[in-house]
Amino acid sequence: MPKYKQYDDQVSDGVNLLISILVRYPEIGRIGFDPQSNSLKLTFLLSTLPSNIEFGNVKNLLLNSLVAYTTLEDVSLSTFDVQLDTYDQVAMLSIYRDVHTISKGEITLLIALLRGKFKNHLITDFNDSLLEEDLLIQEEVIEDMLINIKKHHTENRLIGIREDGRVLVFNK
Repeated sequence: MPKYKQYDDQVSDGVNLLISILVRYPEIGRIGFDPQSNSLKLTFLLSTLPSNIEFGNVKNLLLNSLVAYTTLEDVSLSTFDVQLDTYDQVAMLSIYRDVHTISKGEITLLIALLRGKFKNHLITDFNDSLLEEDLLIQEEVIEDMLINIKKHHTENRLIGIREDGRVLVFNK
């Protein structure tokens, strides 16, 4: 296979992964892929500023739940971190995970936990035009793209964001 074809496929897999995750999970405001650390950064927006104690409790809940999940899935947990940044009255909760062990089920678990903890404060960009079939297709694409990215290392740093109901992906 020509070198440029393989490069295009790797970029395409990464772009498709980020788009599918953002489309499927409207709670995720931004997602980034870092080829240096081979990790994803999932960023959630909160309309309230959690206290240090509340953030610590959420971080522990996410870590303990993820340890239990990966243990049940028989996967080793290598990269996991949670950070909180605040801007005026908006908080950005970022979760860092390695691409090689993250799964669609894990992302679903993390979102369910955040929904439970932050209820009405988790900013969600719902798209009413998506049908249940579309969401199922996005889930299949996520699974396929995760498998492809695990097999083939990509060199491109990618960032996907939501803006006015659209999903944009940039090659940084």
